[in-house]
Amino acid sequence: MSEIVTFARRVRVDKEPVAAPPASFPLDRSDPQSWLAAYRLVRAETERRAAPLSESDQTVQSMPDASPAKWHRAHTTWFFETFLLKPYLRRYRTFDDSFGFLFNSYYEAVGVRMARAERGLLTRPTAAEITAYRLHVDHAIERLIAARSPAAEPRLFEVLEIGLHHEQQHQELLVTDILHAFSLNPIHPAYDPAWWMAPANVPARDVRLSGGVVEIGHRGGGFSFDNEGPAHSALIERVDVAAGLVTNADWLAFMADGGYDKPALWLSDGWGAAKREGWRAPGYWEDGKHGWTVLTPAGRLPVDPAAPVCHVSYYEADAFARWAGRELPTEFEWEAAARAGGLADAFGLVWQWTRSAYAAYPRYRAADGALGEYNGKFMVNQMVLRGSSAATPPGHARVSYRNFFYPHQRWQFSGLRLSSYPA
Repeated sequence: MSEIVTFARRVRVDKEPVAAPPASFPLDRSDPQSWLAAYRLVRAETERRAAPLSESDQTVQSMPDASPAKWHRAHTTWFFETFLLKPYLRRYRTFDDSFGFLFNSYYEAVGVRMARAERGLLTRPTAAEITAYRLHVDHAIERLIAARSPAAEPRLFEVLEIGLHHEQQHQELLVTDILHAFSLNPIHPAYDPAWWMAPANVPARDVRLSGGVVEIGHRGGGFSFDNEGPAHSALIERVDVAAGLVTNADWLAFMADGGYDKPALWLSDGWGAAKREGWRAPGYWEDGKHGWTVLTPAGRLPVDPAAPVCHVSYYEADAFARWAGRELPTEFEWEAAARAGGLADAFGLVWQWTRSAYAAYPRYRAADGALGEYNGKFMVNQMVLRGSSAATPPGHARVSYRNFFYPHQRWQFSGLRLSSYPA
């Protein structure tokens, strides 16, 4: 099996800190055949992730923040149809005119769309019809790539690359969304019985950054989303960033010390969310006669004290940091420490909350047109996470990658590491 089809089965053998994750899917930007191979690889991975799911599994929507697997498969296909085939392939025949309404996500410039919270009502089209849609678009994309030159039409291939990384984002969401749905099923089905979360590497040290001006953001050479730039200077203080992630053992100590019962540890909004939602432990944890268990893609398993804590909100991460007498790093501190090569498990286990609000970098401007809606319009009221998770497709992460979620959300594979300012 290739690496890209074993995201849930890879066993970590290299526990040394790494400065950056592996490169993205192999791509020679001057070679149409390389583009074609990358396209096929990414599209096949989506189907591999959907393969364990029944028709009913693919239709369910467990909350407005999540989407059905069938919708993820269709939306990513709609993206290629809308932004590549319709403008660039002459005489392209739209698969179904209604799909633009059903599978647009948030692109206001493209037209009206079905309400996000109602995606689970789409019992039709069936999963088989979505498969036919994907094949229809795939054949057309292959004709398009074969007939065009990256040198002559760079914008076409730029949009194609955005589409590939966009689909990889939805591959991760497909896993996290079905896990949430299975958490509400009393029998707690297993999505992938072979899935395993590796233990965290916990070095007995911190990464000390001397402080000063550091360069932040994507520096060119390879793909990035627009919110990763422009590269710019940022000032950081002298800071110690924990080399290791916070583990389940650490979190159990927080719980045993009454961390969920001490309002002084919590932001006001976080305390309200914890009380309103009844948080007593991370997401998907249950306390039974044999101790704490957690729902994973492999089903419900005993909580592993050595694994990184996962499915915690920003509010919980912030409260834990305060309990520990430390802080969450800023996204700039995290990036500087990662570039220095000092962070263990920076990638591939859990996304790590930072205390940075999701906002535009200096000189950022969203692109013109509908694709300009991709990131820029969400730059408010959310917090930045860095790294990547066990559900992130291999090759999708970068040191400059900025993930972002609302502070109460915890259905993603979200964890944390700590920082502190030395005297």
